[in-house]
Amino acid sequence: MKPFLLLATRAEDAAADDEYLAYLRYCGLEESELVRVRLEAGPMPAINLDHYSGVIVGGSPYTSSDPVEEKSPAQLRVEAELSTLLDRIVEQDFPFLGACYGVGTLGVHQGATIDRRFGEPVGPAEIKLTAEGERDPLLAGLPHTFDAFVGHKEACSKLPGHAVLLASSAACPVHMFRIKNNLYATQFHPELDVDGLVTRITIYKDAGYFPPHQAEELIETARQTSITEPMRVLRNFTERYAR
Repeated sequence: MKPFLLLATRAEDAAADDEYLAYLRYCGLEESELVRVRLEAGPMPAINLDHYSGVIVGGSPYTSSDPVEEKSPAQLRVEAELSTLLDRIVEQDFPFLGACYGVGTLGVHQGATIDRRFGEPVGPAEIKLTAEGERDPLLAGLPHTFDAFVGHKEACSKLPGHAVLLASSAACPVHMFRIKNNLYATQFHPELDVDGLVTRITIYKDAGYFPPHQAEELIETARQTSITEPMRVLRNFTERYAR
């Protein structure tokens, strides 16, 4: 099998490694089957899509809708590199799944409006599938409504006409969409279980997602939550596109 490619942007080793392990676990892959490139660490290497089964973009501390003058040189480089890669991915309709940061990257690339109108606090949210979502193979086996962990400063407030809305929440109208047949983005985190969210709350408590003094309360809420369904998106992705 050709491996999948995970494009990551988390500078903290603990967060980056925990994310990678979560994708291995819930995608059902071995380390040799999921190649990780940490884009925040240096320029994107040459990527030959023919060498991979699909591309996954993990979550990120980067916020696409921030003013250009507030973005770091690393963020500007990563955004330019991802946009250039997406030119090829979209043209080929090459299997792509962007989780959380995927809404910002694929959404911006395809002309969606990405802003801070529909950010959601860190914690569980009820996700509801649209009629198109219930028919989509990447959501096969998921119930009409399910809980997933979220935590995002920005979101998509308007999709382009050629995008297909697959899932929403009460607070965020675009939680998952599809472009063409094989390009997907989720706002919720399909890789996050309770332990994963606790790790991120601890690491990112000073990153502006929530007041730092709320960290312990958020951890307690997470520990009382059962998240079992969104991970199916990852297994559906790898099983559908492995080649």
